[in-house]
Amino acid sequence: MQTHFSEAARAKPHIHEADRILRTCVHCGFCNATCPTYQLLGDERDGPRGRIYLIKELLESDDGDDQVTQETQLHLDRCLSCRSCETTCPSGVEYHKLLDIGRAEVDRRVGRRPGERALRLGLRVALVEPKRFQALLALGQTFRPLAPHDLRDKIPPRQQPRPSDRRARPDPTRHARQMLILEGCVQPGLAPNTNDATARVLDRLGIGVSPAPEAGCCGAIDFHLNAQAAGRDRMRANIDAWWPLIERRGEASSSAGVEAIIQTASGCGAFVKEYGEMLADDPEYAAKARRVSELAKDLVEILREENLESLGKSDACAGLAFHCPCTLQHAQKLGGAVEGVLARLGFDLAPVRDSHLCCGSAGTYSITQPALARRLRDDKMDALEASSPQTIVTANIGCQSHLNGAGRTPVRHWIEVVDEALTA
Repeated sequence: MQTHFSEAARAKPHIHEADRILRTCVHCGFCNATCPTYQLLGDERDGPRGRIYLIKELLESDDGDDQVTQETQLHLDRCLSCRSCETTCPSGVEYHKLLDIGRAEVDRRVGRRPGERALRLGLRVALVEPKRFQALLALGQTFRPLAPHDLRDKIPPRQQPRPSDRRARPDPTRHARQMLILEGCVQPGLAPNTNDATARVLDRLGIGVSPAPEAGCCGAIDFHLNAQAAGRDRMRANIDAWWPLIERRGEASSSAGVEAIIQTASGCGAFVKEYGEMLADDPEYAAKARRVSELAKDLVEILREENLESLGKSDACAGLAFHCPCTLQHAQKLGGAVEGVLARLGFDLAPVRDSHLCCGSAGTYSITQPALARRLRDDKMDALEASSPQTIVTANIGCQSHLNGAGRTPVRHWIEVVDEALTA
């Protein structure tokens, strides 16, 4: 794609990056074939190719140009950031990076309505601190019957923990192999057993798992709501929390440090793996961020390398369908990995049509774009339920919560099902 930036404009880092990305696009349109919003709406501006043109026009225009409108902002907001288009693109266009640049620029020029600003700030305040989120969740569950319909299905009803959920995490210090785990921000409130189940399964494989108590939200929520400076601050805070543990482990043995920093939410995993890129220009944190990104692993990357056969085959083989989150298959390029691990453990998975399409969760998208998110969720549930599974499993807390909001087949994290099968 030909661009028309002045030399002065190209001297700006974000324009220089956008120019590089734009020039890789050959506007073939293959991306539209796998774009969920283009499939739903049929509008060129609601597909990747159209949005790329909108961003190009935006960045090439001057401040105050009349073509920069709230309509441009609307079409960029409708993007799920699912990155399915990147998987499809034959030219390797880094669309998600261009989208972040475009969203920041259009918000700077157009601004936001007061209601939108309040919603986005509210999401950032409510979701990123685990204790605050858990308190608000408990309040929401108490008054759930009185909540508006659009909000009600975002608030999961209180559930009695299963017997397996009450088991404590094993002592990690009894193993020579050690890994860190990110507890996350909303997952401890919505699905506290996920990381406990992870610790129990890895304990069986001789791996100790510990959190860094000071580590919090990965930064994705702030960053993708265009509070990018706040998102980078959260990245730095997590690096500060992890770094002494990485160094201490390295000093205590001949190893190079902890083996990995595990994420059980694929959305967090995709984001932490990009710390190195996003802090590359920070002289104090660049090297540490690169190391953290190297250590960041989705849980499935750990398990697929282990001797799973030593755990024995599961007797609970039937009635399972797997939803592969976009952040796992498109961002981390781990499509098929969880299915492979589950198959090795004896689970028989039902096929799922259109598994590449987003469920509509997409971070905070299900709240900022509820109508589109609901349509995508219902389509995804139809596909997942086609073989009448007893349980749907996934690898991301956002997808899990969003799909459960439909009130249909229960959705759980896949590691919980594995943990239960191994202890049955």
